[in-house]
Amino acid sequence: MACDVVWAEVGAHFSSPDSFHRAMAELGVVFDPCDESCADLAAEAWRLYRRRGGSRLHLIPDFLVAAHALSRADRLLTRDRGFASRYFGALKIVEPGA
Repeated sequence: MACDVVWAEVGAHFSSPDSFHRAMAELGVVFDPCDESCADLAAEAWRLYRRRGGSRLHLIPDFLVAAHALSRADRLLTRDRGFASRYFGALKIVEPGA
């Protein structure tokens, strides 16, 4: 399952929406937008991040993606393991190529 942020980011790499939708269907990935609970989790983590002096290196979409994965999926594929683990500790992280 992929939230709206991931859907848009990945879809931008395809030549057309049709080719993107076919690829996602072939992979078994379905669109599942963020809801209020995901946004609330992201807001709490963002607030903590900024209080700890976090720069604008990470933006709200990073937090929305991780919050969505924590509340609606069973894992997150990411190269930025430290960030997700630090702010979403219960989230299972999968690194590309692992």
